[in-house]
Amino acid sequence: MKKIKASLLWGILFLALVGFWAYENNRNSNFVRAVVLSTDNSDVMQSGIARIGSQELLLKVVDGKFKGQEVVGYNNLLGNLDIDAFYAPGDTVVAALREDHGKVVDAKAVDLYRQSWEFILFGFFVLLLIIYAGNTGLRAIFSFIASLWVIWKNLIPGLLAGENPLLLSSGILFVLSAIVIFSVAGFTRKGLSAFLGTVAGLFVTIGITAFFGDKLGLLGTTLPYSSTLLFSGNIGLNMKQIFFAAIVIGASGAAMDIGMDIASAMAEVKSKKPEIMCRELIQSGFNVGRAVIGTMTTTLLLAYSGGYLTLLMLFASQDTDFVRIINYRMVAAEILRTVAGSIGLVLIAPITAVIAGWIYSYNLEPLKSRVKSFLGKMQGIIRV
Repeated sequence: MKKIKASLLWGILFLALVGFWAYENNRNSNFVRAVVLSTDNSDVMQSGIARIGSQELLLKVVDGKFKGQEVVGYNNLLGNLDIDAFYAPGDTVVAALREDHGKVVDAKAVDLYRQSWEFILFGFFVLLLIIYAGNTGLRAIFSFIASLWVIWKNLIPGLLAGENPLLLSSGILFVLSAIVIFSVAGFTRKGLSAFLGTVAGLFVTIGITAFFGDKLGLLGTTLPYSSTLLFSGNIGLNMKQIFFAAIVIGASGAAMDIGMDIASAMAEVKSKKPEIMCRELIQSGFNVGRAVIGTMTTTLLLAYSGGYLTLLMLFASQDTDFVRIINYRMVAAEILRTVAGSIGLVLIAPITAVIAGWIYSYNLEPLKSRVKSFLGKMQGIIRV
């Protein structure tokens, strides 16, 4: 109980620090929170559920250096339901302020303000994780934040700079696997087994993805916002390899999950039956792996299908022929994403079982004795 209370205190402190960082980061920004006081929709034309035109808004700024000021804002509607937002009095929005000599000239409504509820949702997740997992939950949160930081500060800038996507993502996944697995399992035999099995399986997945992606003639433009990215000054990017990298990154989370599941199960078997032989222990890992793989591959299918549920509904509503569906570029891309990721997961299970069986059965005492002896000799030399 004391450990849970301590973990909760650390979790609350962590959330407070995140909130303070967000406040300080946005305090002097021209992107501020504002409340819609009134709207003028006279220039908005509506056709069905789509709207085109410009919505004029009277906004009251509620944070930042212009807090309390009222400003006229504009909301441009393009008829695109994916990005358009239509506001009403009382809505809280993110507004981009335009200044001239220290005074606000006007503003542009960017989108609804969702940040508060996003922090509440994340805080709820953190608290549940800490209550259930305690210190392990805190380590999981650390790995979560560290992974976001590595992706945002290293992977994304590297891709934009034109570095080889597959090589870069391979290095990033190596680092992320180490951060996530060793943060949760520590520098133990279990952590080492899960790490080595995960990395081996991911590198095989990279090769399979690159080979079959090339044979399927996929160019990578099925990724969301890929065309927008290319035509916003990044025309030289290799979208094909970026797509391949995205497939492997998407499968890496499930890969770490399987590696940790098998390594943990085998560690538990070893702790309950220390005299178990290496071959028997590996066989136990195989048995666990078969059960895990049986559900994990379907998990990937459901996850990717959920992302394209509306596309599947469109095919069904138009009674599209199976040959047309299976050869459609976006469907082919999702088939590659699902199957290549599943192949990687299938391979990670036995690889991790073999590695863990050897590591758990290997006697480290002679090695520890040699290390202690070496350190003792070095200490004696230093003293002399």
